[in-house]
Amino acid sequence: MEKISIVINGVGGAGKDTLISLLQDKYKIKNVSSIAPIKALAKMMGWQGEKTDKARKFLSDLKAITTEYNDYPTNYLLEEQQGFIADNNQIMFVHIREPKEIEKFVNRSKTKTITLLIRPREELIQKHFGNSSDDQVENYRYDYVFNNDRSLEEIRPIWQEFFAKIMEI
Repeated sequence: MEKISIVINGVGGAGKDTLISLLQDKYKIKNVSSIAPIKALAKMMGWQGEKTDKARKFLSDLKAITTEYNDYPTNYLLEEQQGFIADNNQIMFVHIREPKEIEKFVNRSKTKTITLLIRPREELIQKHFGNSSDDQVENYRYDYVFNNDRSLEEIRPIWQEFFAKIMEI
């Protein structure tokens, strides 16, 4: 199997990590996020890990600052991808929210790379989070879109079949 990087996106609470966990029995997966190094910085500044709208805005703003300064989030992801290329994982899920950052990673990626939007229940799609990262999730032309709008028991076989078809392409 050819190594593949999948940029996965969706608003907070869309179920991205839950869906990824449903694939771990079949695939060897590395799961990384462009916000991970930003969270480490935020903790040094007093962030306690909360997922409030205010905290999400703080993380989004901090990510924007580090992106402008030295492209820290993308460089972090590309370093993680270098490790992925050398390890025994088959799929690297890459969490990126901002359309410009998605495009940048896709263009600089060293593996086959596709983009996937996880679209949650309607009330989360309509929610205004108040930060540029979450509020721009739908402003990208994704290769694939998956509607995660049912219970976990109902969505599991639908997701696994959808994902298997992606992997066949």
